[in-house]
Amino acid sequence: MKLVPLGDRVVLKQFEAEETTKSGIILTSKTQEKPQEAEVIAVGPGGMVDGKEVTMQVKKGDKVIYSKYAGNEVKLGDEEYIIVKQSDILAIVK
Repeated sequence: MKLVPLGDRVVLKQFEAEETTKSGIILTSKTQEKPQEAEVIAVGPGGMVDGKEVTMQVKKGDKVIYSKYAGNEVKLGDEEYIIVKQSDILAIVK
């Protein structure tokens, strides 16, 4: 099974949360903040969305930073994904 996004939607796979700080302090699962970085797994076709032409600017494999409270979390099998609108993606990390 695989996710195929529609319109201007993008499927993201979130990176794992850091378990230690840079200074070496080990964080419990409650204090770990979910990272806002993810890898693009699939990209919708774009096209006409709400009466506006949308051209997709991200592609599969891109590493991106997205808005903190954006998207919907989806579990497919053992994997967890986030589906966001392209406009919720703030930057591509190169």
